Amino acid sequence: MNQLVDAEAGEVRPAPTGGFDVVTGAFSYSGAAIARQLQGSGRAVRTLTGHPERREAGSAIEVRPLDFDDPIHLARSLEGATTLYNTYWVRFPHGQSDHDRAVANSRTLFHAARQAGVERIVHVSITHPSLSSPYPYFRGKAEVERALAEVGVPYATLRPAILFGGDGVLLNNIAWLLRRLPVFAVGGRGDYRIRAIHVDDLARLAVEVGAERSSRVIDAVGPDRPTFTELVAQIRHATGSRARLIHLPPAVMPPLAALLGRLLHDVLLTTEEFRAMADGLADTDGPATGPTSIAAWMAAHGETLGTRYANELDRHFR
Repeated sequence: MNQLVDAEAGEVRPAPTGGFDVVTGAFSYSGAAIARQLQGSGRAVRTLTGHPERREAGSAIEVRPLDFDDPIHLARSLEGATTLYNTYWVRFPHGQSDHDRAVANSRTLFHAARQAGVERIVHVSITHPSLSSPYPYFRGKAEVERALAEVGVPYATLRPAILFGGDGVLLNNIAWLLRRLPVFAVGGRGDYRIRAIHVDDLARLAVEVGAERSSRVIDAVGPDRPTFTELVAQIRHATGSRARLIHLPPAVMPPLAALLGRLLHDVLLTTEEFRAMADGLADTDGPATGPTSIAAWMAAHGETLGTRYANELDRHFR
């Protein structure tokens, strides 16, 4: 009988006869949504993760370490998998993690998948990646996409702009600030648009394209395209906030966000994130690939949105 060994828990159990898929970060945000969708469709899931402690008691997800320094063991952890769903990335440099290292790590992961015989890779990227981008985040994402295209495994690349739903950070923390501050600052005119997709819609799309075999790139976006000012106003209305929206010069926003971040012991918004959003990189003109309206979702979840602050550093580094 074929067996699988859970490297973290020391469990030995029969390998699923119908095959299994691997998700990087299945106990994190988008990775967790993809894992749930796979399990709901009857697939067994193995995760490569740096946070095995996040697994809930009784979880059926098999755990292996996401160790980029040991590519041989990484390939062994991928052996037998049909599809690799990759959500690995770093939002901002912290400690020894930066975008250049994330690119190198992603390349290592893709080559390990090819060596292991993985049949397909579904990769979560970002809208508007570009090798010539002035922003390291978007430039790094483009480098990862190129590495994926060159590795020789059929792939699908999903390009979301911003995710919402579940325990997402962005909308929650805007709501948290609106609940507690008398004013909320918007950089510039706030007329840059946001094309967000619900995390469960992204997961459904990922599993759908995971069953295909041709390589393609898809913008993963929802039906709504509010301006940032409109988005904040919708959150304010949904939460019952009385905060006044004010518009400040764009140059003021990064240092203001940095100050709030220090007070919250977090990284609230990086300079790159604000400038990229103001440049329109969180928007696309293409058709919606996720059905959930962000406006309708906020209206339905306003009572709980932003009741607790979501600390990014606590989630990923502490």
